[in-house]
Amino acid sequence: MFFTGTNALLETGVLVNLDMVGNRVAALTFGPRRVVVLAGRNKIVPDLEAAERRIKEYAAPINAVRLAKRTPCVKTFRCHDCRSPDRICNTWTITEKSFPKARITVVLINQDLGF
Repeated sequence: MFFTGTNALLETGVLVNLDMVGNRVAALTFGPRRVVVLAGRNKIVPDLEAAERRIKEYAAPINAVRLAKRTPCVKTFRCHDCRSPDRICNTWTITEKSFPKARITVVLINQDLGF
């Protein structure tokens, strides 16, 4: 079993994530028999465009700060589509459905949690 969070959750149930290495999204997409995604209400967005905006304008920069990366977003707090070796925006995943059925469970938490 693998527990994880998500960068954004569309109102339709689609999960959108952006990773540096891909280790988190790799386990989400393939591997464990069961995956539990814990998502605070602050992760819910109306559509894919809002998800990308949330990730690029909030989640990615704050994670780069938290990880003490040397990227332009740490200074400006907005994504620059940089070429820094410390870049954390490398692997996008969009998870529309779980296969096999019910492999992924999303638990919504009525609190603002995480980035």
